[in-house]
Amino acid sequence: MKGDPAIDTLLDLHGAILDQEGGYWVKIEAWRVAASHAVPHGIRYSLTLHEPYGKRILGDDNAHAVKPPRKFKYAGRILAFDHKHRHIADHGVPYEFKDAQQLVEDFFADVDRVLQEVRKR
Repeated sequence: MKGDPAIDTLLDLHGAILDQEGGYWVKIEAWRVAASHAVPHGIRYSLTLHEPYGKRILGDDNAHAVKPPRKFKYAGRILAFDHKHRHIADHGVPYEFKDAQQLVEDFFADVDRVLQEVRKR
């Protein structure tokens, strides 16, 4: 993506597994693809937080389309490819991709929030 220097940093993190203490871990995957309607920024990505037994409990990705929430019953809806999975059973809600740095910042803010909730239990 032109004008987004953080893309190269995100691509360099491809395959990284980051320990989050207590058995929790983050996996980062990112690779270049041809820019398209579904992927206008030219990268595919998957940033996921896993619990100690390996199950994904949080994730940001653009691997499949998700429908935006139904705010207007008859309004046309565009399928979003950039999205978040906020918990284990979440099928995804749209995420507005601005740039790679914001993606990583938003993801790790969610990781911090989820891990704080887990540690309060």
